[in-house]
Amino acid sequence: MDLVLLGAVLWDVFDDGKRIGGAPFNVAAHATKLGIDATFISAVGDDELGREALAQAKQLGLNTQHIRVANGKPTGTVRVFLADGQPDYDIHRPAAYDYPEISDADLKQLAAQKPQWLYFGTLELMSPTVMAVLERLLDAMPDAKRFYDVNLRKESYTPELIERLLGLTTVLKINNDEAKHFADMFDIDADGEQDFCKALAARFNIESICITRGENGCALWRGGLFVESPGVAVTVADAVGAGDAFCAALIQGLAMGWELYGVAAFANRLGALVASRRGAVPEWTPDELTPPTRE
Repeated sequence: MDLVLLGAVLWDVFDDGKRIGGAPFNVAAHATKLGIDATFISAVGDDELGREALAQAKQLGLNTQHIRVANGKPTGTVRVFLADGQPDYDIHRPAAYDYPEISDADLKQLAAQKPQWLYFGTLELMSPTVMAVLERLLDAMPDAKRFYDVNLRKESYTPELIERLLGLTTVLKINNDEAKHFADMFDIDADGEQDFCKALAARFNIESICITRGENGCALWRGGLFVESPGVAVTVADAVGAGDAFCAALIQGLAMGWELYGVAAFANRLGALVASRRGAVPEWTPDELTPPTRE
């Protein structure tokens, strides 16, 4: 399975040091660990942090062909604050990841591979340059399923942008707080998460919606079917990157055609495993997970 991801690679800066991150980068790294052929499109600066980021990407098994070196732009950094293991962020922009590029030749090569999935988030698409690249990818890969990983961050979205991205979405991943925000934003009067999913999917023609609930697991809606999967109990080291690992597992499960509850449970297991270890992309192997049977 081929997955194309567009978005940020950056450094999460903690009190005790920095760690590689950025939701799309993290998803790409976890997807690669799952055996998915991931193509990651982004940019770093021509600086020490950029060189370190490229080295980390290679170490994690990512192809860096489409990670541009943007001269004069700093490699992205985010100050991360943890409260009871849960992260808050101070995002420093503009950053190099706001200025990706893809050549006509590279785009043609990507399109020829007929990728099944295209992943994007919200934060990066505040940049007109990133939006222009997304539009080119959408035109070149009309048959790819579009996975929108919401990840709202303060001062890094507008209702107009969200509405535009929802109109492009095949599969939506959103957390329960964001779901409440969307219900207010789009004036959806829903009696619970199932009704919310049904109403939002009807409005934007979305195929599947996953609502994550942190330690309480997730709910997954597809075509009128709604399942809930409880969380996996772990001691949280930090939750940075757990939702990104969850996304990678969710994409794999949906792409492989597993039954819906099995997809949700598999994604919960990987998210919990990553939350139990420090860093957004800690060491783990597929042997630590048990995929569900096919439908």
